[in-house]
Amino acid sequence: MKYEPGSRFFDEMFTPGGAVRPHYQGLQEYLAEQGVEEFERRHRLLDLAFRNQGITFTVYGDAQGTERTFPFDPVPRVIPASEWAHVEAGLTQRVRALNAFLGDIYTNAQILGDGVMPAELVYTSAHFRREVHGVRVQHGLYTHIVGTDLIRDEKGEYLVLEDNLRSPSGVSYLLANRQAMTRIYPGMFRGQGVRPVGHYTNALLNLLQSLSPRENGTVVVLTPGMYNSAYFEHAYLAQQMGVELVEGRDLFVDGGRVWMRTTGGRRQVDVIYRRVDDDFLDPLTFRRDSALGVSGLVEVYRQGRVAIANAIGTGVADDKAVYAYVPQMIRYYLNEEPLLNNVPTYLGWNPDHLGYMLAHADELVFKAVGEAGGYGMLLGPYATRAEVEAYLEKVKAAPREFIAQPVVGLSRHPTFYPDSGEFEAAHVDLRPYILCGRDTTTIVPGGLTRVALRRGSLVVNSSQGGGSKDTWVLDHDGRATPRSMSQLMAGSAPLVTQAQSQFQSGFGGAQQAQSQSQTGGGSQAQSQSQSQSQSQPPTGTPPGPDTPGQHSYQQQQEKPELGVEDPGPPEPPLGQNAAHTPPSPGTPPAGTPPPEGAPGQHSYQQELEKGELDTTEGDDR
Repeated sequence: MKYEPGSRFFDEMFTPGGAVRPHYQGLQEYLAEQGVEEFERRHRLLDLAFRNQGITFTVYGDAQGTERTFPFDPVPRVIPASEWAHVEAGLTQRVRALNAFLGDIYTNAQILGDGVMPAELVYTSAHFRREVHGVRVQHGLYTHIVGTDLIRDEKGEYLVLEDNLRSPSGVSYLLANRQAMTRIYPGMFRGQGVRPVGHYTNALLNLLQSLSPRENGTVVVLTPGMYNSAYFEHAYLAQQMGVELVEGRDLFVDGGRVWMRTTGGRRQVDVIYRRVDDDFLDPLTFRRDSALGVSGLVEVYRQGRVAIANAIGTGVADDKAVYAYVPQMIRYYLNEEPLLNNVPTYLGWNPDHLGYMLAHADELVFKAVGEAGGYGMLLGPYATRAEVEAYLEKVKAAPREFIAQPVVGLSRHPTFYPDSGEFEAAHVDLRPYILCGRDTTTIVPGGLTRVALRRGSLVVNSSQGGGSKDTWVLDHDGRATPRSMSQLMAGSAPLVTQAQSQFQSGFGGAQQAQSQSQTGGGSQAQSQSQSQSQSQPPTGTPPGPDTPGQHSYQQQQEKPELGVEDPGPPEPPLGQNAAHTPPSPGTPPAGTPPPEGAPGQHSYQQELEKGELDTTEGDDR
């Protein structure tokens, strides 16, 4: 099947007329030169490389086994410099506001006193930790490592799907993807101007060391253990930073300090990069049945003798109901307009919103505000009537615990499918990683692009058949720089060159005349993937924010026929451009429109030709 960009979804590489976007021209020419047979051979080498290096993830409760090689597609996503500058500025603005919000609500709570957002949403959040109210944190920073999920809608606009502020996962796969790509496809990077990502672990270590209450303090990574879904990442980051990977049983409190057991005796710990949820950190403060944390840790934390990243209590800003108010936070704390918009969101606590949610349940996706990883959701367009009715009973019983959002069509990207030997469209999202320091904010150029590898599906979660791509951020805008950002996003690009036509006709592209624009007749039939694994992790392993590939409905399903013409839905609160005014009970603010093959038996190094292993071509640049 030939690749057709289509007109329903925004295509990252091609315009609706079939022209290659300027920043993809170098990549397209490389793919055209390789040929399908060679590209497929190297694809098999990638799979072998990932298996040999143990790049895995965990699927709980699966009969085929819990540990799997992380799926990877070698066609990289490319982001031009000007587009990335917009994303980077928007993310920096967002994390500044979120840190200001967290510092505020754990001290004076002025934003609540001024009526910018309802106190009910904060104080009833399951992740608000009264135990650390008033605790001073290093540099006034609460969330140091942030993973913000971005999607692009049908017009190509970047939207924030959710903020992951507790312990966002996936950065290890970002780094491993780049390392594998520069070894297996070194020539692909030649002359492209790809910005490096390999400095992330150094930047992370510097950030963690800056939090230490003592000079030259000891940093450790605290993991729940080998049965956690992201254990590979915990071990990878510890190894790359050159610090100890510890479990709760390796640490203890004595004399108002935290100590680590070592073969050479005990050693004081100053900074804990925790990958354990708040509930499991200290059985004396939170869950008494936790065997994953350290007894007495919170008291040492209160005294300022150990730093914890991210800080205890950051989960309140992960709450999906609080998420709807981030644009208001930006206006309130920074006196700026948001650079990145939210997905319009209905809140169950608002009576008008709740009424609309109940009346249009078969058109919306419902999410439990405290859940992650796809748990606690209702996929309205694809659920049975019985499932909808059963779910709505839970919504009516506890409306504060639920939100709803309209369908947003994720952008698509050419993806190689070995079974057909074709490049086909697959839906993608993006999770950039932000490091928040005292004086600087560092954002890895790109992030983790997750891709729905099952045909016709929007499920980017790895446990549901999703995978990842290498993400390139260029130091330029392409060979033919667009006049403006809006022109780039609208799809303006030079006419299709001969090499582009070869790629489209020989590698799954749309055979079209250069001036021809594609009509809706080229749309593919969408085979929906509706299954969601609801299996729970092994006893004692905390589920939640550290599960790779957290996703929402927009990343799972689509409804091709969705075209709601209901004239009377309430406006989602604090949507994309809401005014800075307090929400009045029962009346949502106006301003948001209504929703709409087998590997070989020897190593990949032995299969590559000597010339292809030239490190001067494979540098991470």
